[in-house]
Amino acid sequence: MSTGTVRDDITAEAGAPAAQGGLQQGLKRRHMQLIALGGVIGAGLFVGSGVVVRSTGPAAVLSFLAAGALTVLIMRMLAEMTVARPALGSFYAHVREALGLRAGFTVGWLYWYFFVIVVAVEAVAGGRIIQLWLPGVPLWAISLVLMTLLTATNMVSARSYGEFEYWFSSIKVLAIVVFLFLGALYVLGLWPDARGGLGNLTAHGGFAPEGAGAVLAAVVPCIGFFTGAEIVTIAAAESVEPERAVADAIRSIVLRVVAFYVLSIFLVVAVVPWTSKAIEVSPYAAVLDRLAVPAAGTVMNAIVLIAVLSCLNSALYTSSRMLFALTRNGDAPRGFTKVSGGGVPRRALLAGTSVGYLSVIAAWISPDVVFPFLINSYGAIALFVYLAIAVAQVRLRRKLERTEPARLTLKMWLFPWLSWVTIALMALVIGAMAFLPDSRSQFWLSLLTVAVVLAGYELRRRVGGRRQGVSGG
Repeated sequence: MSTGTVRDDITAEAGAPAAQGGLQQGLKRRHMQLIALGGVIGAGLFVGSGVVVRSTGPAAVLSFLAAGALTVLIMRMLAEMTVARPALGSFYAHVREALGLRAGFTVGWLYWYFFVIVVAVEAVAGGRIIQLWLPGVPLWAISLVLMTLLTATNMVSARSYGEFEYWFSSIKVLAIVVFLFLGALYVLGLWPDARGGLGNLTAHGGFAPEGAGAVLAAVVPCIGFFTGAEIVTIAAAESVEPERAVADAIRSIVLRVVAFYVLSIFLVVAVVPWTSKAIEVSPYAAVLDRLAVPAAGTVMNAIVLIAVLSCLNSALYTSSRMLFALTRNGDAPRGFTKVSGGGVPRRALLAGTSVGYLSVIAAWISPDVVFPFLINSYGAIALFVYLAIAVAQVRLRRKLERTEPARLTLKMWLFPWLSWVTIALMALVIGAMAFLPDSRSQFWLSLLTVAVVLAGYELRRRVGGRRQGVSGG
């Protein structure tokens, strides 16, 4: 379906000019800033980071720093392409242009699959938290209610999504800032009854008690915690100032990585011994308990719930926009191209929600087989996508330097050397997943997902070729 045909079916929302493909430019700069911020601060930081600390020791700070640095490099590469060539679907369109139709199809569908599984994972996680307060309500019922509420929010408009994400992210940022302030007071000895100091960094077996290998191995899960920073480039298609919004968001991501991840993990291992089992359960709650903050567990559960709802909100939005972008090039059924009067691809949104519903049902019916399979089948997909983004940047940069050098207003640092280093490091991380016991199953099942998507491309190509042959005859 052509762009003109789609726009004929749309009644533009008042005050929101039409964006690409009939979407509406309803996202303001403040929305974009907090969307980028919310993408980085997920539930993984508040809960999953404890597992990394327990397996690595205080040197987990270095794992987070290395993963953050690699993520910053990937985001800089993506920002260069997005600012130079704003496109519906962001990196899907860039990979398609730079690496070919097969690569674009594969990256687009992998990213869509990644986020529809995230929808289910976050819905189940949110349900488990709420069950702590409503133990008599079944998990599947709570999860479905959460998905229904946030689907309804996304159905209204992009601005509705942006507004919810703005407040969700604001709460997360406030929580981290307060945590950093309280933790700093304790370390400096300014908190009541605080011993202060950095003794816990070396008092229990040294700074890297599990060795350098454990520190490097921990980089793999740490990169997963940063996944989501790229959402801002997808949202750019519905932003009033796409180039400026993306540039500002990506430029400030370095500060976010250092402040929100590295510094907070540093304070965790400085305040609480890394050997404490409480860290594995909830590292931030463990710190608040050490500071004798009243109702620390309840406070952290509430914050984690906000983080989960934020991730769920973004996953619903992102999966729908990627599926919508896939339809623009015939890489997805044309029925998903339909856009509402508010500029929302509702059919694409409902498609992702439906898969999420089915996955939640799988978590209820088969929590030990089907749901773990789904979790493992998407574990490495974001890394595959990041690798494709990095390779596409090198190819597209060369092309732009020849044809449109004036569009390169935000450039990757030290090109091409740093780009190639980033590609090599990302390939090394992906390769490590195949051998590390904790990530081996995720790697191979994610590779199976890639094979299924590639088979889907071949099917699409052959069916499309036959249709063209019939039309030509």
